[in-house]
Amino acid sequence: MTFDMFEQDGVNAGQAECYEQDVHVLRGFALPYVQDLMQGINKQVKTTSPLRKMTTPGGYSMSVATTSCGQRGWITSDTGYQYADRDPITNLPWPEMPKAFMSLAQSAANKAGFLNFVPDSCLINVYQAGSKMSLHQDKDEADFSAPIVSVSLGISATFLLGGFERQDKSSHIALHHGDVMVWGRADRLRFHGILPVKAALHSITQDCRINLTFRKTQ
Repeated sequence: MTFDMFEQDGVNAGQAECYEQDVHVLRGFALPYVQDLMQGINKQVKTTSPLRKMTTPGGYSMSVATTSCGQRGWITSDTGYQYADRDPITNLPWPEMPKAFMSLAQSAANKAGFLNFVPDSCLINVYQAGSKMSLHQDKDEADFSAPIVSVSLGISATFLLGGFERQDKSSHIALHHGDVMVWGRADRLRFHGILPVKAALHSITQDCRINLTFRKTQ
């Protein structure tokens, strides 16, 4: 197992890259927030709503471990994918979204040209070596006018940016520690995913990648 060579500075930190019309990668944008983000994850969110591997409606266990914070959390059930006001494991409301989470999500959205973004949900996904996310659309939200803000922490991963049909060709985008992706408007419903994460070590997250995905669900 090797150390992630981009663990400290990301790639081209501070650079904003545009893919398609409204898909943006803000290199290293989250780096000033990392300490507060990790504290929020470990001390505010996971202690109340622990990580779990959900089962898809088709009966398959997801390879990533997840939890949520904010007013609503993303869950799976026999009937499909949905948002819930309470954590089905604890039957308690999801943990409040830490202030640093909201601040980062709004700052990144503004930087990418999406003003007045107020997410009500943050999905936290933890990827170990071999974990992946198959191509999918974010379409469980009631309103598609708000963007998606996705924050990468820890070991690097390859993001798949597809088209509007599952079979469309996907572009590969390398994401490193501190990078933030923002997409919306005409590109809001593009298929996207993560290739299997390669084994590596990172000084902040050890052997995993943590992804924070902010959405406005209603």
